[in-house]
Amino acid sequence: MKDNASMLADGVRKFLGLTIAAGLLSGCATSSFPPAPSLASDADYNYVIGPGDNVNIVVWRNPELSMSVPVRPDGKITTPLVEDLPALGKDSSTLARDIEKALAKFIREPIVTVIVTAFVGPYSEQVRVVGEATTPQTLPYVQKMTLLDVMIAVGGITEFADGNGASILRTGEGNKQYSVRIEDLIKDGDVSANVEVRPGDVLIIPQSWF
Repeated sequence: MKDNASMLADGVRKFLGLTIAAGLLSGCATSSFPPAPSLASDADYNYVIGPGDNVNIVVWRNPELSMSVPVRPDGKITTPLVEDLPALGKDSSTLARDIEKALAKFIREPIVTVIVTAFVGPYSEQVRVVGEATTPQTLPYVQKMTLLDVMIAVGGITEFADGNGASILRTGEGNKQYSVRIEDLIKDGDVSANVEVRPGDVLIIPQSWF
């Protein structure tokens, strides 16, 4: 059985194939999707740990057990006395409590603090930019991240992009799709086109054929 990350990747690939095919037929037609809401971030959002993150583990009064370790591709960490502890999808407080439980077998009443020092995030919460961006890439989500922040990170759009035909595939809402006006935002300075993005969003920038 495929895991959630694999299912998400398959869904995005299938969707992109349909989007490209539609673009070939419609040229640079304006997107028919509803406009993306200007506010989208969740006030209760907590960063959760993903593969590639670095976590600094501090065990009070036990410096020999305190260290910085990477989160492996399988989402687990290994520290002295604690092997293969799952970290994927947990916030720093939850991971600290799990480490305390594991260490309690060896030391009395351990007190652990976990500080995330490098941020990548889980696959499902990253923001992806595909199509006619200057540098298409995957970005770690940051609270209150906007379309303008994403455009700065990827270096804007290419000269062949249909910026106002771009759309956001919002995986957190069952793959609902919204239109965005990148060209109005970055070329005309229309701040009303600057909308918030959410974890898991896929920004799709089609090519203009005219």
